[in-house]
Amino acid sequence: MHSKGKIEMTVLITGTSGGIGNAVAEKFLDCGHTVIGIDRLDSPFSNACYTHYKTDILRGELPKLHPVEILINNAGVQNSGEDIDVNLKGTIRITEKYGIQENIKSILFIASASASTGAEFPEYAASKGGMVSYMKNTASRVAPFGATANSLSPGGVLTDLNRCIIENPTLWQAVIDETMLSKWATPSEIAEWAYFVTTVNKSMTAQDILIDNGESAKFNFIWPTI
Repeated sequence: MHSKGKIEMTVLITGTSGGIGNAVAEKFLDCGHTVIGIDRLDSPFSNACYTHYKTDILRGELPKLHPVEILINNAGVQNSGEDIDVNLKGTIRITEKYGIQENIKSILFIASASASTGAEFPEYAASKGGMVSYMKNTASRVAPFGATANSLSPGGVLTDLNRCIIENPTLWQAVIDETMLSKWATPSEIAEWAYFVTTVNKSMTAQDILIDNGESAKFNFIWPTI
């Protein structure tokens, strides 16, 4: 047990070198869990409770691990020419190896708002839409273990991947105007969602949670003034 009185779990997170994956790993470490990271880049952590494997989720040699209790599929690429291969096939490869087993408690997929809106790059949107569909398939297969499987679909997030938008005042204002709350989420905010869905939640499964500051629901009603 860690200091907050909750049971420590072994958590596998892909894509921990930066952005959302880094924030999620930091959240679980801060809460006293054991974290295993898989990433193509080196580890950003020097923590006794963190183990890092530098490999590719699609083609790399995957490590042999003791059964994990929480799996968070975060690693992915955008507009790379391999979005479907890496984001979807790589995620399936990880999930089938580490997630479909009797010790699993929760599986989470970091998808994208584009999974439902179709916005962004064509293959990226398709890869994330496929991920949400695969999540529902996964949920049905881990249910006999009493485990949940869900996905988070963030809209804009303040990460280095989006620096080309964030640092351009004209583009930044344009994307902010598309949201209801006039902001984007931070990686740490998405990490809080990830922690809740995988450790606190016990009854929600096979669901996709949209976290986009109201972007996909925004509308402008046009009508002549009287």
